Amino acid sequence: MLERAAQRNQATLEAHLKEFSEEGLRTLVIGYRSLSADEANSWLARYQEAQKATSDRDEKLANMAEMVEKSLELVGATAIEDKLQDGVPETIELIRKAGIKLWVLTGDKLETAKNIGFSTKVLTTDMDIQILDDELGTDLDSV
Repeated sequence: MLERAAQRNQATLEAHLKEFSEEGLRTLVIGYRSLSADEANSWLARYQEAQKATSDRDEKLANMAEMVEKSLELVGATAIEDKLQDGVPETIELIRKAGIKLWVLTGDKLETAKNIGFSTKVLTTDMDIQILDDELGTDLDSV
């Protein structure tokens, strides 16, 4: 979302989002963009055509989203606790004790993933935790 937004006040929002993720909270960033009636009608007609496409429909819809979801004005963000179901940490601990290997694959921010990993007992402080992150230049070959 932040890459689609106008650049104003992003540093403050990014600081808050980092704080929320370190607390293991799920976040939702909210933004908007005003369109003229002509822009909206033109986009809507093209979007409806993309919806009817019989080939490459997902790509066409994604392109339509890209077209309109830019230069958004940030409104703010929400953060909620994503509670685990009862018994999850205990079950994961039993699985680990049984010698079953667990991998964590997530699209979460690193801080959120770590927080959830430790709260679920998938991760422990005595583990050698390896982080694969394209943006950091770490991959399987570098581990």
